Amino acid sequence: MKTFAVEEVAQHNKPGDLWIIIDANVYDISKFAQLHPGGVGVLTTKSIAGQDATQVFYGLHRQEVILRPQYARLQIGRVQGQEPTILASPTDLSAVPYAEPTWLSAGYYSPYYTESHRRFQREVRKFFMDIVYPDAVKCEDSGKRISQEVVDKICETNILAMRLGKGKHLEGRTLMGGMVKPEEFDHFHELIINFELGRLGTRAYVDGILAGTVIGLPPVLNFGSPEIQNKVVPEVLSGKKFICLAITEAFAGSDVGGLQTTAERDGEFWVINGTKKWITNGIFADYFTVACRTENGYTVVLVPRSDSVETKSIKTAYSSTAGTAYITFDSVRVPVSHTLGKVGYGMQVILSNFNHERWMIVCTALSAQRRIVEECLKWTNQRVAFGKPLNAQAVIRSKLANMIARVEAGQNWLETITHQMNNMSYSEQSDKLAGAIGLLKQFITRTGRETAEDATQIFGGRGITATGMGKLVENFHRTSPYDAILGGAEDVMGDLGVRQAIRRMPPNSRL
Repeated sequence: MKTFAVEEVAQHNKPGDLWIIIDANVYDISKFAQLHPGGVGVLTTKSIAGQDATQVFYGLHRQEVILRPQYARLQIGRVQGQEPTILASPTDLSAVPYAEPTWLSAGYYSPYYTESHRRFQREVRKFFMDIVYPDAVKCEDSGKRISQEVVDKICETNILAMRLGKGKHLEGRTLMGGMVKPEEFDHFHELIINFELGRLGTRAYVDGILAGTVIGLPPVLNFGSPEIQNKVVPEVLSGKKFICLAITEAFAGSDVGGLQTTAERDGEFWVINGTKKWITNGIFADYFTVACRTENGYTVVLVPRSDSVETKSIKTAYSSTAGTAYITFDSVRVPVSHTLGKVGYGMQVILSNFNHERWMIVCTALSAQRRIVEECLKWTNQRVAFGKPLNAQAVIRSKLANMIARVEAGQNWLETITHQMNNMSYSEQSDKLAGAIGLLKQFITRTGRETAEDATQIFGGRGITATGMGKLVENFHRTSPYDAILGGAEDVMGDLGVRQAIRRMPPNSRL
C-alpha cells in the first residue's frame, strides 16, 4: 500500500484537490466532496482539509460508514509510520467493558459455559454478521419479509431447529456444520443464538426471522399426530413453509381465557370462525396454530392457509418485516385430525408453550439492552462537549452505572434460570419456573425501558434519529415496549410470579 507523509497530505487542502486522514488511512475526497450530504464547506475547513479528521469523523459517523464500498474505495494509501487503531471486524468480541456477557470477557470465568459454547458462539456470531445482518438492515428499512436466501441458510445450518431448544427434533441433524452434536446441545447454546440475534439492533427483524416458528411449531411437535408431524415439521424446518402462533385477539389480549374464535364440529371437520390480532409472521404464514373455543372447552387446531383465511398487515411502531397480521377465519374447514392435543385441553397446549417463548424474549431483549450499554460507553468516551468527553460528567457516569447494573443483574438471573432449564424436565419447568420466568421478563423489560430513556438522553438529538450515530438507540427506544407486551404483559407476568410464590407458601410459616 502506498504511504504518504503527513506534510504531503496537508498540501491537498483545496476544493478539487482534497485529501484527509482517518485512522492513519489517507482518503482522496476531491470528487466526493461535491456529493457530501453536509456540503463542500464542511470538508474544506482548516481543521479538516488536508488534516487528520479522525476525531471529527467519529464525532459524526459510525465506524460502519467508512467500511462501505463506495467510501472504502476512496482510500489511496496510509500515513507513513502509522497503523489503524480503530477499525475492527464486526465478528470480533468487543473489548468495551460490559459490552459482552462476563463469560465472554477475557480473564473471567463461568460455571455454565464450556469450550463447546465458546466455539459455538464464535461461529454463530460470524454467521449472523456475515449472512443475517445485511438482510436485517435491508428488511428493517423496506418492511419486506426475511429473504428466502437467508431462510435457506438458517435452515441449512439448523439454526431454526436449534431455536426450538433441545429435544428429539434435533436428532439426526447436523448443527452449525457439526459444531455441536444434537445430544450435546443445551439451552445455553440456544441462549447464544438468541443473544447474537438480539444484538443486531433491528428489533422488528428479530421477530421477522421466523419467530412465528419458534412459538408456533412446538405445539405441533409436542401435541400433533404422527401424520401431522411427519408432514409439517420437515416443511417448516427446511424453510419451505412458514408457521405462526395465532392466539391473541382484540377481545382478549393477555386474557387467554377470553378468546372468542370458535371451532364447531361438522363430521370429520372443524369449522372455524373468528379473528386474531397482532400475530407475528401471520402475513406470510402457511400454517396457523390457532386457539379456539369449542363446546368442550378450548382446543388448539393447526389451520393451513386457504381462501377462507384472510391476513391483513397491521402497522405498528416497528417495521413491517415482522409480518404482524390481523387474521380472519371465515368458516374455515379443517380436518379434525389437525387437532393438537385433546379436545377441550387446549389451555394446557397454550400454557405449555409460554415458558419457552417468554424465556426467548428475555434473551433477545437483554442482549439488545446490553448492546445499548456498549453504544453509550463508546459514545460518552468519544463525544466531546464543553471541552471534555461526556463521561467526564458525573451525571453521565451515574446513568452508565445504572445501565451496567441492570444488564449484569439480568444476565445473572437469566443464566441461573437457564441452568435450571437444563436440569429439569419439561413438566418440572412448567411447575417450578413459570413464575420465575414471568418475574424475570417483567424485570428485563422494565429495565430495558429505563435504559432506553437514559441512552436517549445521553445521545440527545442523535438518539431520536433513525440513522447515523444514534440509530441503535432510536430503534431500541422505539421498540423496547414490544418485549413488555409480547408473550404476556408486564403486570400479568409480575402477578403470575407472585401468585406462584403464594401457592408455594408453607402453611405453617409465621413471623
